[in-house]
Amino acid sequence: MTRLFALSDLHVQHAGNRAAVEAIPAHPRDWLLVPGDIGESVDVVARTLEALAARWARVVWTPGNHELWTARDGLRGRDKYDALVAAARAVGVQTPEDPYVRFPGADGPWICPLFLLYDYSFSPPGFSPEQAVAWAAEDGIRCADEQLLEPWPYASRSAWCAARLAETERRLSTELPAGARTVLVAHWSLRIDLVRTYRIPRFLPWCGTLRTHDWHRRFGADVVVSGHLHMRATDWRDGTRFEEVSLGYPRHWDAAAGAAHYLREVLPGPPAPPDGVGGPVWHR
Repeated sequence: MTRLFALSDLHVQHAGNRAAVEAIPAHPRDWLLVPGDIGESVDVVARTLEALAARWARVVWTPGNHELWTARDGLRGRDKYDALVAAARAVGVQTPEDPYVRFPGADGPWICPLFLLYDYSFSPPGFSPEQAVAWAAEDGIRCADEQLLEPWPYASRSAWCAARLAETERRLSTELPAGARTVLVAHWSLRIDLVRTYRIPRFLPWCGTLRTHDWHRRFGADVVVSGHLHMRATDWRDGTRFEEVSLGYPRHWDAAAGAAHYLREVLPGPPAPPDGVGGPVWHR
């Protein structure tokens, strides 16, 4: 039986993370979802995806904010994203720009990697992006994206997010068969109520967009997989399972356990909880 696993936020710029990812045993029959934050340069992301693709039957990737940072390669904005997509495709990895594929099985769901960004709407109601950034700064929170994630050629990260939302909605609405069941894979959370930033509460503005709040219902999701938060958990909303699957920075995981310990089985996955139980189930 083919299984579907997920692990995000590999952050292989840290030597311990890189060694742990390289030590994950081969899964030649299984699929792996990697929802972003592998590293900051195209070369690093390409090498990591190539190594993973050699050990898994299929790898599916979508970028996080770290991949999109302007790094030593000098690429920025959409040019950086396009270069990442080309590098992933070159090693046989599925990207958000590729046709959706169906997971093996008699009635397997469609695997849909999404690149959506954020628009600062995960902040107090009515706040503009500028007000959201200032609100976070009042609590000492300054996201590196404000300097490193250039939205070129768009006027802002919010404008890039709006363009990504429109294109992704179009594809999900037109490229899937009627009644399709899906696994939605994104770096940023689709729902604000699943963003738990206990360590840095006012980091919320960089965590997603309110416009995706109902996408799990609109697009038939059995499971929604995300990363970014470094707060591993399983939740249920409206009968859909939500999996936050980050590895994280070295302080966020146990090196003695190894990265393989943090692989999350998405399918078949755990049974649905009793009615009225929404989670979270924390993963240490």
